[in-house]
Amino acid sequence: CAQARRELYLDGLLTEGMVFTIEPGLYFKAEDLAIPEEYRGIGVRNEDDILMTADGPVNLSAALPRTPDDVESWMAGIYAGA
Repeated sequence: CAQARRELYLDGLLTEGMVFTIEPGLYFKAEDLAIPEEYRGIGVRNEDDILMTADGPVNLSAALPRTPDDVESWMAGIYAGA
């Protein structure tokens, strides 16, 4: 959350059943001349959903494709079945 501040969560507890979305991303402005032209104006985000269990964290999205080729293949299969 853009408004979150560390000091607001110092007493927070992680408990069983909580789910967190971890979503690092890179976003390149179209006018940014410091990056190669083919990357200007795009964004890339790799998102995971993590479930807290009694035995520790479980990545609910671990089975999703990660590489560009795997994502494109997966998407092609979805559209082929539509």
